[in-house]
Amino acid sequence: MSKELNFDKSPDGLLPAVIQDAQTGKVLMLGYMNREAYDKTAAEGVVTFFSRSKQRLWTKGETSSNFLRVEQMLVDCDGDTLLIKARPDGPTCHTGADTCFEEVNTGKGQFLNYLQHIIRDRKANPSDKSYTASLFAKGVNKIAQKVGEEAVELVIEAKDDNADLFKGEAADLLFHYLVLLEQKGFDLDDIIAVLQKRHAK
Repeated sequence: MSKELNFDKSPDGLLPAVIQDAQTGKVLMLGYMNREAYDKTAAEGVVTFFSRSKQRLWTKGETSSNFLRVEQMLVDCDGDTLLIKARPDGPTCHTGADTCFEEVNTGKGQFLNYLQHIIRDRKANPSDKSYTASLFAKGVNKIAQKVGEEAVELVIEAKDDNADLFKGEAADLLFHYLVLLEQKGFDLDDIIAVLQKRHAK
């Protein structure tokens, strides 16, 4: 983390920790951490809070097995709040709801942003073992050709009833489309902006 947490800013040594689903972006819950809970979370990769009601360390999921597995930990600009991006093993709320705010935790669109960064890294740091890097090495014509081939294969599968094959071809098309965007120097947000502009008309 680029900034250190300052537990001394709180009289009881507890700082708020906002838990966000790393894939969907949904806020799952809010808990509190002291230095010990933070260190345990950082070391084990599973979110542990300091429970104000139990007055002890409490690992989320210790009784339900619905653990929160850490993907990233960020500190706010004042050093007194933590944002943890995590992968939930199941419902987060003790009521059985997906989140403690009664929201349904769906929509994994943020993974496309993550995938886009991976593709960008493959272009900037090519490896002989990387399929993505090999596409960039062949240039825009080959990448565009792959997008066309995958689009045709998706259309063919759309005429049948094999859901797994259809989804596989759809994933192939989406991946190669992201590679083409990167090759052309565009971000997925650039395309979304066009859609938003059309929607606003």
